[in-house]
Amino acid sequence: MSIFNFSPSFFPYFPPPPTPRRRRSSQFLATTHSSPNPITGPLAVLWLKHDLRIHDHPALHAASSHFPSLIPLYIFDSRILSRFSDEMLEILLLALESLRYSLRDRGLDLLIKFGDAESVLRELVVQVKATHVFVEEEVEYELCLLMDDVSQTLSTLIRSPDLTIWRTPFYDIKSVEAIPESYDEFKKLQLPVTCPLSSPTLPCLEMELDWGTMPTFDALKEFMNSTRLNEPSDEWDSIKNTTAEAMVRAKFSKRGSNENNPSSREFRTERMGNSIFSTQRGKNFMMGGTEGVLNALAAYIRYNEGTSRDDWQVLHEMVRNSESRDGASFIKLFGPAIHLGIVSKRKVHYEAVKYEKERNAGFLSPFGYSARTVAAAVDAVLSSEWYWLMGLKSKGRRLGSHSYRNWRWNGFLVQYTVVGCDGPAILLVHGFGAFLEHYRDNIHGIAEGGKQVWAVTMLGFGRSEKPNIVYSEQMWAEFLRDFIVEVVGRPVHLVGNSIGGYIVAIVACLWPALVESIVLINSAGSVIPGYSFLPLKKDRQVSIAAWLGARLLLSYLRLKTKDILKNCYPTRTDRADDWLVNEMLRASKDPGGLVLLESIFSFDLTVPLNYLLERLEGRVLIIQGMKDPIYNSKSLLGKLKEHCAWVMIKEL
Repeated sequence: MSIFNFSPSFFPYFPPPPTPRRRRSSQFLATTHSSPNPITGPLAVLWLKHDLRIHDHPALHAASSHFPSLIPLYIFDSRILSRFSDEMLEILLLALESLRYSLRDRGLDLLIKFGDAESVLRELVVQVKATHVFVEEEVEYELCLLMDDVSQTLSTLIRSPDLTIWRTPFYDIKSVEAIPESYDEFKKLQLPVTCPLSSPTLPCLEMELDWGTMPTFDALKEFMNSTRLNEPSDEWDSIKNTTAEAMVRAKFSKRGSNENNPSSREFRTERMGNSIFSTQRGKNFMMGGTEGVLNALAAYIRYNEGTSRDDWQVLHEMVRNSESRDGASFIKLFGPAIHLGIVSKRKVHYEAVKYEKERNAGFLSPFGYSARTVAAAVDAVLSSEWYWLMGLKSKGRRLGSHSYRNWRWNGFLVQYTVVGCDGPAILLVHGFGAFLEHYRDNIHGIAEGGKQVWAVTMLGFGRSEKPNIVYSEQMWAEFLRDFIVEVVGRPVHLVGNSIGGYIVAIVACLWPALVESIVLINSAGSVIPGYSFLPLKKDRQVSIAAWLGARLLLSYLRLKTKDILKNCYPTRTDRADDWLVNEMLRASKDPGGLVLLESIFSFDLTVPLNYLLERLEGRVLIIQGMKDPIYNSKSLLGKLKEHCAWVMIKEL
């Protein structure tokens, strides 16, 4: 029986535990030490994953209020850790060190375990006779499977503990299923943001435990390598460590076309870039855990005021270095802290709005925020929460006979699906303004031919998250690369349409080990004979013209969506049905939609298709519709036939 049965209205944001599924076999082992003096009263285990804080932690409050004994637990499980880059792993270790210090300061400690979560929790529950286990709800597909496995494992115990799934409520929402799918309609509800909780008084644990030792980064990497289910090749293992830009420069360097190529050291870039943890000075903010991040947040939202404090001046310098577009610095600096739950989204919102009210005699202007950094922080957490809610809601959605899944890339939620279990892997990539449903009538037909078909909605499109970042063809190429490595897990046959075709060609050019073959359908891109120039790095800053153009373009697209779609299906106008039109209109109203449109004006397609495809002889099929309204099909096909004799071409 759950402790929350004591009061039906208490903590309405604790959803029921997941329905147990058949447990998968596990490759990991975990050990515990027997306790000489186990306690006999009710005891709760708080399994921490992406909620590494004491402030504003609903489950910590609930457990502290209802249980005389509590064990906070972190499990180094390779299935969770493998989703993190090396930079995120370093941030994770810093966060855990700070959390352990904070817990010790309050009379508790953080139990550190290694192994698969099912085994660790089973043995710990038996050892300490735990009656309850608290764990935060997940939205990512693989983590949902992990949660189901844990639920199934604990349910088999003779004294099975209550498994309480919880979430930090940003809004007071009774039912996720009742949320409208349009962000415009959702905003009309005018739901107030809930207030963050203070740090609770924690119970002392009168039990002898081996609390474990925090690993070093090298030891953690060694553990992860030793517990991999599949051993990747050295090439696959290193593929994610180099950016697309570095790979392009390396390829041109081999041709001798650029005498001033950067060294290999310059190729290595941090995926977390200028986060507040990415430099030694920045890590000083992290040493205080949540308090350190909140100090950095205070400096961030007060950027316009200036400061004499050395630590705030460091933060302000980071803001200037990471403001690649208006407001993008917040995600760059604080994204990792929010993703790991070092600080909650509603705490960020609370602090930003409180400061805004202080600036304006207690009032909030209906015309927006007076400080850009306040607006950036508020917009980022509101957007992130919307896609989190949509991710929760999508767990029950289906596309025909298969379900939607969520994957997190660089902290952002992405939607995908897969049909079929065996056969060659095929990855379908949509064009600009589209989403995975672009292939809704093709997925099953291809899978029935003995293929495993994957389709993903790229970041910035459809129901995938649309963060305030700089979108580029290289960023999407890295996105597809990581999807292949992390989700598909084996080389794929890549199929891309329009701009998706151009991105597919970049992936095949830069990381050929990931690609079996590619199919380009009405692909973007050009043909330039004898091309060998190193493309200059473009300034991706948004100009006034791009800012205005994106807004005019959005208005036009919303007005003419159905007509534009019919033009894109000249021989099958019925494909531009009401569902497709409504879904495109819905996506255009998502937070971040304008950011994506602004990126159109900075796309760089100067590297031609003939250069990208030249080393893929026998592995390229180009399908070109002769009635394509976007590209000059006859001219493009003529150049392809003349200068790309190694590719197969099919006209439709």
